Amino acid sequence: MYETKSIEQLEKEFDVDVNVGLSLEEAEKRLKKNGLNKIESGKKKTKISVFVNQFKDVLILILCVSAILSFFLKEYVDGTIILVIVFFNAIVGTIQEIKAEEALEKIKNLASPMCLVKREGKTCIIPSSNLVYGDIVVLEEGSKIPADIRFIKTHSIKVEEASLTGESFLIEKNSVELNEQKPLAERINMGFMSTTVMGGRGEGIVVKTGMETEIGKIASLIKKSKQEETPLQKRLADLGKLLGILVVGICLVILFISIIQKRNFFEMIITSISLAVAAVPEGLPAAVTIVLAIGVQRMAKVNTIVRRLPSVETLGAVSIICSDKTGTLTQNKLSVIKKWSSNIDETLLFEAMTLCNNASIENEALGDPTEIALLEYAKRNKFTKKELDVKYIREDEAPFDSKRKRMSVLCKYNKQKKLYVKGAIEGILSICDFILKDNKVVSLTQTEKEQILNLSKEFSLEALRVLSFAYRENVNNCDESHLVFLGFVGMKDTPRIGVKESIAKLKKAGITTIMITGDNIDTAYAVAKEIGIASKKEECLKGLELDLLDEKELREIVKNIRVFARVTPEHKMRIVKAFKENNHIVAMTGDGVNDAPSLKTADIGIAMGISGTDVAKESSDMILVDDNFSSIEKAVEEGRGIYANIKKTVIFLLSSNIGEVFTMLVAILLRFPLPLMAIHILWVNLITDTLPALALGADPKDNNIMNEKPRPLKESLFANGGLKTVFFYGAFITLLTIGAFVIYPLTLAMKQGNVGLISSLCKIKEIFTNGINGLSGQYILSNSQTYAFTALGFSQLFHMLGMSNTKQSVFKTLKNKNKLMLLAFGIGFILQFIVVEFTPISNFFMTASLSLKEWAWLVLISSLPLFAHELFVIFKRN
Repeated sequence: MYETKSIEQLEKEFDVDVNVGLSLEEAEKRLKKNGLNKIESGKKKTKISVFVNQFKDVLILILCVSAILSFFLKEYVDGTIILVIVFFNAIVGTIQEIKAEEALEKIKNLASPMCLVKREGKTCIIPSSNLVYGDIVVLEEGSKIPADIRFIKTHSIKVEEASLTGESFLIEKNSVELNEQKPLAERINMGFMSTTVMGGRGEGIVVKTGMETEIGKIASLIKKSKQEETPLQKRLADLGKLLGILVVGICLVILFISIIQKRNFFEMIITSISLAVAAVPEGLPAAVTIVLAIGVQRMAKVNTIVRRLPSVETLGAVSIICSDKTGTLTQNKLSVIKKWSSNIDETLLFEAMTLCNNASIENEALGDPTEIALLEYAKRNKFTKKELDVKYIREDEAPFDSKRKRMSVLCKYNKQKKLYVKGAIEGILSICDFILKDNKVVSLTQTEKEQILNLSKEFSLEALRVLSFAYRENVNNCDESHLVFLGFVGMKDTPRIGVKESIAKLKKAGITTIMITGDNIDTAYAVAKEIGIASKKEECLKGLELDLLDEKELREIVKNIRVFARVTPEHKMRIVKAFKENNHIVAMTGDGVNDAPSLKTADIGIAMGISGTDVAKESSDMILVDDNFSSIEKAVEEGRGIYANIKKTVIFLLSSNIGEVFTMLVAILLRFPLPLMAIHILWVNLITDTLPALALGADPKDNNIMNEKPRPLKESLFANGGLKTVFFYGAFITLLTIGAFVIYPLTLAMKQGNVGLISSLCKIKEIFTNGINGLSGQYILSNSQTYAFTALGFSQLFHMLGMSNTKQSVFKTLKNKNKLMLLAFGIGFILQFIVVEFTPISNFFMTASLSLKEWAWLVLISSLPLFAHELFVIFKRN
């Protein structure tokens, strides 16, 4: 609202004389009343609090309870192993998330520490934190604006606001009041905290400080924004709740059975704890963490840094990518795209571009982006400022200002003087009487002026910024009259290389790209049309139009909008939320301070690594190292592959653990001794499961993964036959393990009495209790448990090979398989052999030594899950 007020109104409202400034006494009063000009950082999370938060996951809590119960029942080894897994997972999560809440601190540091201000008629330097309403701030080139101000004096002042408004050009400011309220990017008489003066000088009256400033509002939005759970976190949370219910159910079932069978109640409590341990895949949190960590390494290879582990797979589920235009889809760098010249020989045109210019590109690009673009274009056409500055000596200059809208330089060469002029085409044509044609200066008619203006309008329709050039010979000063027109150029912030192709690939993968920018709608639409985001103007919406929509209307209209222009940070958050409420998984990219709230609100925020502000980076989940939108398309592909690996890892672990649970339940229902001890289950889950899970997580992605559509928002980890797979292989492993458990006493019974299979089965319980053929029941039980233990471990290793790809034969997948798969398989075999055959360790695990024949037989029956996999592949193929 301050943009519409006159300087006199501002003086009255803030009770200050703009030529004198506030008195020291009044400034002190206002400082005490309104507080320091600082951005509140909020309560910062400590490392301890971040670590503690890792234990809020349901699955982790279940494991902690299991560990406590194990220690209570004096199962110290079991409890220790569980706690090691839990703390490993918590430490990895803490390392990844320790910097997640530093965004507000970064915003706080954006404010300049010192500033020039008028107090009692004198200009003095004070800490910017001591600024108050009504202070008169003095700004020079390079100054960072220390608070929100209304300009009261300006002299060719230009401000860089891209990080706040998304506007790609430098904004020339003035002190004239506007006749109506404007969007942030169009308030040309206002200056905003943290933006930078790139040229000229000026003075302004402080109208807002601290959290009331535009950047302060953004800080408030970030503070209010909650860190969204990723789809994977939601799925694993659901899984944790399901397993929690399952664990309680198992304990109740076991206790119920113990009462019916009149078993030892304390023994059955221990048994129920063992079953609970079997039901919960202790290795799952660690395995998922490791798989995600592998994903982080893969992402790094495609120029993507992951800040939060669970975010790795989220990008693979994205269906909407909301992208900022400036610096993300475009290069945030002006380039000359087209030119029109009135003369075949364009030497004078390029001389005007180069000499009427205060920028430099010799060692690095320094100066106004518009002038830098002109120098680079001239250089491509063999005209360099370094050479021309030696040839032409500048004697005078009329700098650019907002009234004339042009710049002139007077140059001398061999005693001849030339005046070169550049500026807005309407203004230049109005002072041109001649035009250069066929190397001759001829009169410029009104009809020709209109034709030239129409040509320039064609440039404008392509969202090009038009800049024209003229000259005059034999002049002794910067007399901008009777000029000779040379031509004009059209420039714009060009799209990044490869971005059009990436958007097309994402579209093929079912992902829609949305442009959200602070730029004007014509510029935004022109870029969007060029790179394939929008095809018609009706797909564009301005921020002012968005303000007129309620949340329900916005949810409906975003379905057909592809470009949002002249938007504020609040608009960006509303847009992201609207897409999310339409059941989309939304990624948001950006580089500016104004992008930070929406980066945090989105399912996944992606910041730019080179051009991105620290605030944007710290509010994001991922950072693009090369600032290239095309890297997102590669990261999406990696994300989808990572999710596929996590899904098959989860299915593998759960089917294996269900096999363990069913094995224990079946044995109890048949009144058999327990076929597995708790330490056996923990060994299999920690070693035999974790290594294969790691191998599955390192699997290369499917070549056709980008031809699939994004998975539905509420899709379960067990969708598309996953649940059937879990229970089929769980039951199959149960059958194999129980079979291995009873085969030893069954063989003894059949040999002793030469009786049939059914009769022998009926004697198994008695054999385990009393023994047979001079063998004690304990000896027989030890051998049977070793059989079951080994069969369980080996069958899961073979099951791993099949789970690598449920649609292809293992012989085909192993040709291109990562070496880690075979390594995990080999290590699993060796470790299991050591546990059984190496005496000190076998005594600890209470296993019995096996013969070569027994090993061969166990390997054979354990490989049946892999044979089942091959049969399924053949059946599906036919």
